[in-house]
Amino acid sequence: MAKACLLLIYKNMINLQNLKEFLVKAKKSTYASGDVSKKIIEADKSTTLMFEDGDFKYHDNYFGGEPYGGREVVFLKGEPVYIMVYYGLVNEETADFRGVYGVLQKALSLIPEDKPYRGPKEYEEGDYDYRNNFIGEIDDFSGEETINYKGKKVYKARYIGGLVDQRKEG
Repeated sequence: MAKACLLLIYKNMINLQNLKEFLVKAKKSTYASGDVSKKIIEADKSTTLMFEDGDFKYHDNYFGGEPYGGREVVFLKGEPVYIMVYYGLVNEETADFRGVYGVLQKALSLIPEDKPYRGPKEYEEGDYDYRNNFIGEIDDFSGEETINYKGKKVYKARYIGGLVDQRKEG
């Protein structure tokens, strides 16, 4: 009896350093850039932000404002190679949620080049402090970010992501 043989064909053998560099550019050019990024309001009431550079294309599609949830997808030569999903909200007791999101936007503009998931490990602005705790590498990661105002937690978001569609059974 012959044994079945599995052959793994690596589809996109993506260069992880190139992906990281692209994500930093894409994220700094979309939500983190503030109101200068082009926003497309979709028929389903979601918002899409897009960025392209060479063979890479980035889509950030999200629902809501408060709370919010969405996903980021990176395509390489038209094929999906990376995804991150996220969900976040401001504490219901916080009246100035726009101020909190202003701090978030600034933190996200400081995205670390080696771990381009969300913002840096720490960022402070006035009475606000942003913290980002994560595990994993670009191919498989998760994390949670928080913002405190005068020591009280006013915002949190969770995210998870990594590479997709990198090998096929053949």
